[in-house]
Amino acid sequence: MTNRRWTSGMLTTEDWWAVWIGLAIYALSLLSLAGFDALGWMTRPRSWEWTDVVGEFEWSKLLRVTGGGYSTWHPLAAWLVTYVAFTGLLSIGAYFQRLDLKRFVLGFTAIFVITWACWIVGNEMHLAAVDAVVDGRNAYRERGLSWGLQLGEGAPYLLALLAGLAIGNFAKGWAEKLREAAKPEWFIKTAIVFLGVNLGAMTLEATDFALDLILTGAAATFVAYLFFWPLVYTLGRRVFKLKRDAAAVLSSGISICGVSAAIATGGAIRARPIIPVTVSMLVVVFAMIELLVLPGVYTALFPDQPIVNGAAMGMTVKTDGADAAAGALLDELMIARHLQETGEQWRSGWILSSAVLTKLWIDVFIGLWTFVLALVWVYKVERRPDRVTVGASEIWFRFPKFVLGYVATWLTFLAIAMLSPEHAETLDAGTSALQSPMRHMMFMLTFVAIGIVTDFSKLKGMGRLAVLYAVALAFVIAPIAYVVAWIFHRGLVPPLA
Repeated sequence: MTNRRWTSGMLTTEDWWAVWIGLAIYALSLLSLAGFDALGWMTRPRSWEWTDVVGEFEWSKLLRVTGGGYSTWHPLAAWLVTYVAFTGLLSIGAYFQRLDLKRFVLGFTAIFVITWACWIVGNEMHLAAVDAVVDGRNAYRERGLSWGLQLGEGAPYLLALLAGLAIGNFAKGWAEKLREAAKPEWFIKTAIVFLGVNLGAMTLEATDFALDLILTGAAATFVAYLFFWPLVYTLGRRVFKLKRDAAAVLSSGISICGVSAAIATGGAIRARPIIPVTVSMLVVVFAMIELLVLPGVYTALFPDQPIVNGAAMGMTVKTDGADAAAGALLDELMIARHLQETGEQWRSGWILSSAVLTKLWIDVFIGLWTFVLALVWVYKVERRPDRVTVGASEIWFRFPKFVLGYVATWLTFLAIAMLSPEHAETLDAGTSALQSPMRHMMFMLTFVAIGIVTDFSKLKGMGRLAVLYAVALAFVIAPIAYVVAWIFHRGLVPPLA
């Protein structure tokens, strides 16, 4: 193993830059405690109906600023500030990650515009409005809509995903130009750091429920670990006759946390270089299929088990980006359906948090798992006189650093609100731009980016690995994940809004 300092990668990896950017924006939001709204310029789409803009078009019918102190700003000016702020922050990270800065800025600009176009269009009432009473009003009925898909906030996500997939599969030349800036894992990890603030706010509202979700999510993850990896490895070795390195890398990729696990396992056991690359492509393509299929399937088949569905999603979808995106889509679809059927509106974010928390527990232990595999391979499977030693520091280098940002925002928000209750309301208002529109925008960017980097044609020529992945996903991972999630989470529902 290569000797490295514990600070290695702090300025050169997207994992760390998700932490730095997330914490920097969070720190700005805390200025609200001193009476200054540093993030109120953040723009967000309005709910609108197409006749609103056909007659007399105004940008204020489509966009608005988050903070009241910025209400005099023109919506387009606020949108440009949003663009400049995020392009600037991400470009700093791109520079230190040694990306081509010009290509990154141009690519991100295009992705940003596509994202906002999908976000605005997705808020058109025929797509998003739900026929139910919310806060004493039924906007669907008030506007006299004769039809509607009633997708809630899921509509913008679906549009963003479809737009990205269209580019990634039908405009491959353009997709290649955008690839330098299409960083779904970086975007979603930053969004997850933001999500820690949401969890802090939700924990204050429903402490017992949040604690239950965290502990049962940890238990479910541990139980799943005991089944997933050995079953898939055995299936690969005995049924599909794969070599040890291929079976181990694929087992980690589909059982633990996707691309990161595949690459980490490949390095830990010194697999042939082509193996983690091939498995990583399979993970990305199948994660996209799961993202397209599972939220709708879970919503249709198990509408009364929202937290079970979220936790099962966290154990099934094997990339952070696709899991969080699928969790966000599931959250919106299930809330919209429950609202439509019962008139009750679940608090948004809890179903998403159940998916993300479960996935984070899995991510946290990737370092420990690859360390164990490295020990097994070095000292048992491939024993030789000149064997290298495996240092315990490998656990730290494999650890997903964005989790640190998520925990930091969650616990500091909770600590401030609990130690200084008189400032809790100010804190919640000051972080509202981060909790909602900024987090949603990063999710939207993820949907577009993950579509751009997904090329379904890459499934061709992968032979047994692709078949094994499909079989293991359908008959091992998905059913066991749902059973385990049901055992630990059955009956849990989010608090009402």
